[in-house]
Amino acid sequence: MPDAYNDGVRLAYEREGPVDAETVVFVEGLGYGRWMWRWTRRAVDDYETILWDNRGTGASSEPEGPYTVEQMAGDLSAVLDDADVDAAHVVGASMGGMIAQQFALDDDRAESLTLMCTSPGGPEAVPVPEETQARMYEVPEGYDEREAIRHKMAPALTDAFADENPDLIERIVDWRLDSDASDRARELQGAAVAEFDVSDRLDEIRLPALVLHGTADRVVPVENGELLAEGLPDAEFHRLEGAPHLLFVERAEDVNDYLTEFLEDV
Repeated sequence: MPDAYNDGVRLAYEREGPVDAETVVFVEGLGYGRWMWRWTRRAVDDYETILWDNRGTGASSEPEGPYTVEQMAGDLSAVLDDADVDAAHVVGASMGGMIAQQFALDDDRAESLTLMCTSPGGPEAVPVPEETQARMYEVPEGYDEREAIRHKMAPALTDAFADENPDLIERIVDWRLDSDASDRARELQGAAVAEFDVSDRLDEIRLPALVLHGTADRVVPVENGELLAEGLPDAEFHRLEGAPHLLFVERAEDVNDYLTEFLEDV
């Protein structure tokens, strides 16, 4: 696995697919490892794909904080520099969608944006509900590592999906134990998300954009997707009825259909 470097921070990434094809780069959410894109990546196997670990996550290094979304957008630029990529379709979810927006403002290599379950930040953004924040950061006493991960992850999926797919939930717990960010890095990433605000610059992002958001998102409420769609000059917006925050897992088929059609039309 190759490494890129941004101001001394090591950034692990991987690439697959035809080298002469257009490039799609995926950007993970807060604390999540590259595993989160396993459902989406397979839908774009006609493209070259790049997945990378955000700072503090997986095989990338964990520098001292604070972190900013601007730094992490710079990390993405460093990965594309190392991979010698001149242009890429950028797909980001949650914090990864924020990084994608910042990258589009700071670097001219974005050809399109796909923004899932994310927000532009700013005074009109709807914050993470207090109940969800408590669930994500406060673990009942006596829980082991696996129980803690299941507890924190619960708001990101519907209860019905979790109940119907216990084996998958356990595999996700395995992947998270293996490659997610440390608790410290999650807190640093979370602080970066809390400070993020490009709400007054969305009109500068004059790229084709696909915005996908679940109406049952208990982490980043759907109103944030609406703000993005209203503010971006060339946005296509789809609400996925009843879909949760991890819509690319629970509603992978729908998400993949929207993504592949969008990329074909760009």
